[in-house]
Amino acid sequence: MTEVHHMTPDEFRRAGHELIDFIADYLSRRVETLPVSAQVRPGDIAARMPHHPPQHAESWDAIRADIERVVMPGLTHWQHPSFFGYFPATGSFPAILGDLLSTGLCVNGFLWATSPAMTEVETRVLDWLGEMIGLPEEFLFRSGRGGGVIHGTASEAVLTAMVAARHRALRRRPGAVCTAYASSQAHSSVVKAAMVCGIGRDHLRIIEVDDKLAMRTDALAQAMAADAAAGRAPAFVCATVGTTSTGAVDPLRAIGEVARRFDAWLHVDAAYAGAACICPEHRGIIDGVGSADSFNFNPHKWLLTNFDCSAFWVRDRNALVEALSVTPEYLRNPATESGAVIDYRDWQIPLGRRFRALKLWFVIRHYGTDGLRSHIRESVRLAELFESLVRSDERFEVPLPRSLGLFCMRLRAGDAPTRRLLDRLNESGAMLLTHTVVTVGGVERFLIRVAVGGPATREAHVRDAWSAMVGAADEVLR
Repeated sequence: MTEVHHMTPDEFRRAGHELIDFIADYLSRRVETLPVSAQVRPGDIAARMPHHPPQHAESWDAIRADIERVVMPGLTHWQHPSFFGYFPATGSFPAILGDLLSTGLCVNGFLWATSPAMTEVETRVLDWLGEMIGLPEEFLFRSGRGGGVIHGTASEAVLTAMVAARHRALRRRPGAVCTAYASSQAHSSVVKAAMVCGIGRDHLRIIEVDDKLAMRTDALAQAMAADAAAGRAPAFVCATVGTTSTGAVDPLRAIGEVARRFDAWLHVDAAYAGAACICPEHRGIIDGVGSADSFNFNPHKWLLTNFDCSAFWVRDRNALVEALSVTPEYLRNPATESGAVIDYRDWQIPLGRRFRALKLWFVIRHYGTDGLRSHIRESVRLAELFESLVRSDERFEVPLPRSLGLFCMRLRAGDAPTRRLLDRLNESGAMLLTHTVVTVGGVERFLIRVAVGGPATREAHVRDAWSAMVGAADEVLR
């Protein structure tokens, strides 16, 4: 029988030191020197790997060498200071250390009893975070009724909220056909959640938006009234604070009034913009959140806590637990039976869970609320600067209001030149930008999205990016 070759503690220390040095050098110096986007074609990376797994053990040195040979050429560098696409996916050294410790401890916290520290650190940190962004007290554990949990993504949070909403609606009206509502600008995860949870795509109503691309509450009320009149059960409304395309903000207070009228669950998806609420001057975007049943935002987007970390709160934790609790005999234990503990298995779709709270705990303690506010404010300042540079050139336009660190731009010459500009900039490797297509002033427009928020981005990077845009526009419009 072949002997199992476990890595020894000394080998682990050596390899670990190498990787820590690699990560530190990559984030502090190397990443900025690399093309932002991976310069490979489909299949290039797989071609560097054998078709079959190794029969015999390989050395760490051989594995380590393939990080450079296989992995690095195929990365898009999200921590590059000129990464302006999608939304930020920020990380930091304290967060990386938290993830390392979480992985190294090798624990699974689906029950309080399976690792009490996992649960209690998370409950306290989620109360901290809720307080930091100005959530109403009733969403926090210390209120005695609400509470928060860390999910992997906002998509998971939306699905979890929709499951709870459907469960509540069917308890009130057994056998009813449930309906859900979201604006045309809501994240695609709302559609997927409806498909997964049993509401179905056919019973998800897509609500029109106004000229600011925010949900029209009159259209929402009409759609919900029509469903109620037809005997269906309006169950779930998703309002968005900071839409993916343009950062539009739905009117929470007015939406909450409509949702209450039909006894529907209101979920607020603030995946990107919620982080900005750590700054008091930006909390107006969640005005009216007190009428919501649940709320989520992603610290892994803009709060220096590396992926994955999505914070989700509910006003009534019992409503969530009732919808998701399944207790086979093998999970029964005295702590759960006492009713005195939180079992996070009942707050999520999966059973198992990582110790995600460690990295968030480390980040909050390392930076403090003041440091995190400074990071958000600097990102917004740089976005304002970038926007002002774009507006200074009459060949460009910014057709919609900037939303925090995100604004959208285009060439006045039209959609086709704007597409060519985007392609030229991305192919250069000097930056990464993404696009959207939205209706502005009654006309469908192709827009380039510029999302500023990376921890390494400085004013010089913004000015360099703008210079590259000007040069590329000269070529496109020649």
